[in-house]
Amino acid sequence: MGDTRTMNLLGVEVPTGNDPASVYRRIQMMEQLMERSMTIPGINYPVGMDAIVGLIPVLGDIFGAVMGTYIVWEARNLGMPKWHMSRMIGNVAIDGVIGIVPLVGDMADFAFRSNTRNLKIVKKYMCKHHPHVTIVDC
Repeated sequence: MGDTRTMNLLGVEVPTGNDPASVYRRIQMMEQLMERSMTIPGINYPVGMDAIVGLIPVLGDIFGAVMGTYIVWEARNLGMPKWHMSRMIGNVAIDGVIGIVPLVGDMADFAFRSNTRNLKIVKKYMCKHHPHVTIVDC
């Protein structure tokens, strides 16, 4: 089992360790916050802070890119290969560039979920290189 130290951040227990399980859990929590932390009533479509804050011109897109970059930075702590890191940076860059375009970018935030794509890359890496981490369903 990994490091069990946590800190309370806005009422949520966040693991603070540098072990693979703690790093993966932080990435997973950030992806959930950014991509599927709430549901649009009536259509039951999950959205997150990326889509909501992205409605604010320029600042929302900057916020989304910074949070996406945080996920990439955390993945670096796992020792992921440069190829995976490049794909993850590309996902964040595509999301950021599309997000700059008014209206089109706002709609794209609902469809192109760079953080979810990056979580899948991390999960695949974890299953191969850290299969002992029990919080990852391979």
